[in-house]
Amino acid sequence: MKFGKVVVKHRIPILIIAAILMIPSIFGMASTRINYDMLNYLPEDMDTVIGQNELLDDFGKGAFSFVILEDMSIKDVSALKAKIEKVEHVETVLWYDSMLDISIPMELLPEKVYDAFNSENSTMMAIFFNTSTSSDDTMDAIREIRSIAGEQCFVSGMSALVTDLKDLCEKEEPIYVAIAVILACIAMMVFMDSWLIPFIFLGSIGISILLNMGSNYFLGEISYITKALSAVLQLAVTMDYSIFLWHSYNEQRSRYSDHKEAMATAINETLIAVIGSSMTTVAGFIALCFMSFTLGKDLGIVMAKGVLLGVLGCVTILPSIIILMDGPLQKTKHKPLIPSMDKLAHKVTKVFPVFLVIFAVLIAPAYYGYSKTNKEVYYDMGESLPEDMKYVIANSKLSEDFNIASTHMLLVDSNLPDKSVKAMIKNMEGVEGVKYVLGLKSVLGSRVPEEILPESLTSALKSNQWELYLVNSEYKVASGEVNEQIDKMNKILKEYDKNGMLIGEAPCMKDMIETTDRDFKVVNAVSIIAIFIIIALVEKSFTLPFILVAVIELAIFINLGLPYYFNQSLPFIAPICISTIQLGATVDYAILMTTRYKAERHNGCDKHDAITTALAASIPSIIVSAMGLFAATFGVAVYSDIDIISSMCMLMARGAIISMLCVIFILPSAFMLLDRFICATSMGFKPEK
Repeated sequence: MKFGKVVVKHRIPILIIAAILMIPSIFGMASTRINYDMLNYLPEDMDTVIGQNELLDDFGKGAFSFVILEDMSIKDVSALKAKIEKVEHVETVLWYDSMLDISIPMELLPEKVYDAFNSENSTMMAIFFNTSTSSDDTMDAIREIRSIAGEQCFVSGMSALVTDLKDLCEKEEPIYVAIAVILACIAMMVFMDSWLIPFIFLGSIGISILLNMGSNYFLGEISYITKALSAVLQLAVTMDYSIFLWHSYNEQRSRYSDHKEAMATAINETLIAVIGSSMTTVAGFIALCFMSFTLGKDLGIVMAKGVLLGVLGCVTILPSIIILMDGPLQKTKHKPLIPSMDKLAHKVTKVFPVFLVIFAVLIAPAYYGYSKTNKEVYYDMGESLPEDMKYVIANSKLSEDFNIASTHMLLVDSNLPDKSVKAMIKNMEGVEGVKYVLGLKSVLGSRVPEEILPESLTSALKSNQWELYLVNSEYKVASGEVNEQIDKMNKILKEYDKNGMLIGEAPCMKDMIETTDRDFKVVNAVSIIAIFIIIALVEKSFTLPFILVAVIELAIFINLGLPYYFNQSLPFIAPICISTIQLGATVDYAILMTTRYKAERHNGCDKHDAITTALAASIPSIIVSAMGLFAATFGVAVYSDIDIISSMCMLMARGAIISMLCVIFILPSAFMLLDRFICATSMGFKPEK
């Protein structure tokens, strides 16, 4: 009772402190850098990451782009190249006039070099930046190049993708939050007993979200996925705790004449219920931190922090607002639209064997679809963008005009003999899908000395330690063909230079595929074990963790199995994150019903009555909670043009409904079947003598 009384007594100072903390939070949120490059989350000890760092340190080259120019004269292209070279952070621009004066006919170039940079009505230049792929400076440079060149210019490459993705996210994110807030508010107004309380909830949760987003400043930066999803997820997940407090307050208000005393009691009861419930949710998010692909850590820390701040806000800020607004809240109460669930509960427990059969029948197809979905995800983030985006158009032009789908870079020891380098290039160009390997040794004929080339060209492609080569491939990034090609090229490279490195978007993406495949298994195991232990400790039972986790895992298998049967491809990060988010966020439904079932058995009810009462009492809360999560995520899924955001929100929305149905129909059926075993292996089920 002490904590509740302290909160009630100091409600005004609590709200003043919350208001004061919102000010630095706004500045913190505005100052937190957003990272739009998925490859930044690869482990630092990978060869591809080490190679990218070497390229930046030794050559001063970080980001790389091809720029395609259509229907321009040689003179105009040369003038444009000169302008681009003056753009801040552009380190090198390679084109025809990097080798020969434009007064000399292009046809004098070696055929391979000519074809590399020219098609029927297009020419292409390669641009290196002295900043990293996703740095703000690189993105500013991309925008400036586009503005200088106009509509005849198409900029491809990872930096162009990141730039367009950032612009789209910044346009869409405020709308995500607005959609989530409006739809969650409508769902609560419909399913709860007050027209005003949803707005109180949203005010309290909004403060917690702002504090969470502001405190991200101390992390340095967060990913765009974390930024886009965290507010929506925090709203949906912590809504449960607000609902718990409101229901408890209404119950206590009928017992106490003083609404402040009723709130003090409600706070204490809610705190006990919410701590157990939030621990499972936090454990689900913390499991993401075990990924070696550190996007999981990024999302996991922000969301776990958000849940903890949500719990804190629920037992301090929310009750303070409710006490101040008690009069209007009581006047705007209405009869809940959810009818009594007694009849449904009786039917479920009466025909429970039917639902156990459904459970058994669903396991095999659900798991089969789930296992197939995990193998058929896509990794190329360009696939998740609208077709009219500048980056997507540029990549299409690159593929259509030059038959280039991806570009790799080779870092080779600069002291490697010319004979070995040329033999290596010949072998690499024999690998299927490799169009050509371009560098100093491939540009020069066998009798042409390196000294005749401009110093600007040689310094761009050669340093004291490394020589740089561009490899253009006909195969798309993250495809099976390009990954096989990379394996073959790496084998050839190591034969000639054991310290040489093959880097670029496609090799990094290949590492990401292998990394996340391992991560998926680790995160799943960690989240299940952590939640299993928490349920065992909270419910003081050996068998209940198996039952609860089994029911929610079935819901996850169904949710993540459906894309296979619907012939849908998911972004690679979706199955990893959704499996832990759905487990952590919806196991609360199962804990809510289990706790009531345990209390009824402890009070002396028989199996049938205890389970029926627990089910009837839990269904309204489960429906409100699930519909809140569904409403907050479904609208974003329908609206978003970014497939990775849309897919994850749709999976969360659908997962909430599937988990709700599994908990309402399958969990009580499992209790009916295993009641005797549960009572024998759990504490607190048997009545006191």
